[in-house]
Amino acid sequence: MIIGICGGSGSGKTTLLNRISETYEHLQPSVFSMDNYYFPLGNQMIDENGKVNFDLPSALDERKLVDDLYRLISGEHIHVKEYHFNAPPDLDTTIIIRPSQLIIVEGLFLFHYEMVRAVIDFSIFISVHPETQLDRRLLRDQTTRGYTKENIMYQWEHHVMPCYKNYLLPYASFADFRFRNDEHANKDFTELVQLIDKRLEQVDVTS
Repeated sequence: MIIGICGGSGSGKTTLLNRISETYEHLQPSVFSMDNYYFPLGNQMIDENGKVNFDLPSALDERKLVDDLYRLISGEHIHVKEYHFNAPPDLDTTIIIRPSQLIIVEGLFLFHYEMVRAVIDFSIFISVHPETQLDRRLLRDQTTRGYTKENIMYQWEHHVMPCYKNYLLPYASFADFRFRNDEHANKDFTELVQLIDKRLEQVDVTS
């Protein structure tokens, strides 16, 4: 069974992924993060103001991403360079992702990449208020990435929100479950686990 998680920047994709992984730890799920497929900085698009735009489908190596995902689904181990923001390419850590009966895929362009969308058995779209997303991004990017507030706000207005409106939001209605990452999060997570349990039983992934 393949679970897909999609949501905007700062929506809580990684947190939800970790909660699901911990809940189904007994199945030793494979975790496939699309973030590990960003092209190097020199291959990224530049906007009209000379700023690098990471929030485009072309920012990721879609061909390699799809190839690795399909090999994992077919039962192969895959070797992936784990992406770390601002780390030189030669310092990225290579990790081994082992196949499993349960695979969890997360990323911005989960629905936009057709060959990824085609193999997802159960999809989740994370909803959260834009102000909460922005607050989380401000905290993260200032504390761990060294961005100034001015740079973060520029990216938010010119890159992040256009990406959300163009490549994520149009697919929200396609998701099997809409997860509200706010005061409803615990209630929604309980319901989400119940639905996943039913799907796992249907495909006989129970041990």
